[in-house]
Amino acid sequence: MRIILIGYGGVARPFAHLIAERAGSLTRSQGLHLRVVAVVDSRGAAVNPRGLDVEALERFKKERGTVAAHPEWGRPDLKAVDVIEGTEAELVVEATPTNIKDGEPGLSHIYAALKKPCHVITVNKGPLALAMPALNELASFNKVQLRFSGTVGGGTPILEFAKRCRQGDRIVGFRGILNGTTNYILSRMEAEGVSFEEALSEAQRAGFAEADPSMDVDGWDSACKLVIMANHILARRVTLGDVKVQGIRGVAEDSLAQARQRGCAVKLIASADRTLEVAPREILRSEPLCVSGSLNAVTFTSEDAGEETIIGRGAGGRETASAILRDLIDIGRTVKGRA
Repeated sequence: MRIILIGYGGVARPFAHLIAERAGSLTRSQGLHLRVVAVVDSRGAAVNPRGLDVEALERFKKERGTVAAHPEWGRPDLKAVDVIEGTEAELVVEATPTNIKDGEPGLSHIYAALKKPCHVITVNKGPLALAMPALNELASFNKVQLRFSGTVGGGTPILEFAKRCRQGDRIVGFRGILNGTTNYILSRMEAEGVSFEEALSEAQRAGFAEADPSMDVDGWDSACKLVIMANHILARRVTLGDVKVQGIRGVAEDSLAQARQRGCAVKLIASADRTLEVAPREILRSEPLCVSGSLNAVTFTSEDAGEETIIGRGAGGRETASAILRDLIDIGRTVKGRA
């Protein structure tokens, strides 16, 4: 399987190393022969139909700031869509930064790949949050796979768990803590009585929060994940505009203390039942959903099985890279099943 990587940062780079490390075992156990034939970063591309040397790419990325600096494979003039359209490959991995205003440039990359047609694995939440129903239709029309396990939960298999729940049963709703940064901040505010600003600064120093934390603390990261889950798990045709969103900036220390006196904790909860909503909510401390620190947790409600909860770490480079690999293996199995 020939692979194009679009975006070569904190997720795609660990993924490239992961498949290089496991090439032999993936061939033996899954029958997958993997070659990264093109890599695109913000300053150009590197293309080699015979397969790129990941270690060489890493060296040029570190020393020169771009894979396009490679003297033989580098193409500083080449854009991502041109690489997708002009390079023979079966799979495109889209890992550019999330943009929830218009989904670009990731949305154009995914459309170009699906139209070609290529299978697509994305860890970019923006295009899915804004256009997931249309992207699913295009993938189905062109008989290719669109996978996105790494967009929800990082290395924790939340979407795969839901898929298992659906076998012989029907999930009718779910609610969860989908953002580790806000959970960390609320946990620190409750445990230490610090202000929101102090807890946010601590989260930034610890590497849990970005310099601009608005996607997390204003609830939009959770809302994007909620849209993806609602489309994938509940088969709802929804986008980001269908979600009511409230972040955690307005949560005061005294409200956390009062909740604790009632045997509860305040968490940023994303919920899907009759409506889609992200907002701070009190939940009982005895609930499995009530996790602390940077953990994520989701409780699914099924018609027959009732409530089932999955708990795990949120996003991280290596964790999300492992989710891409799970999707890749799943695509490989699906393609073989059709052969």
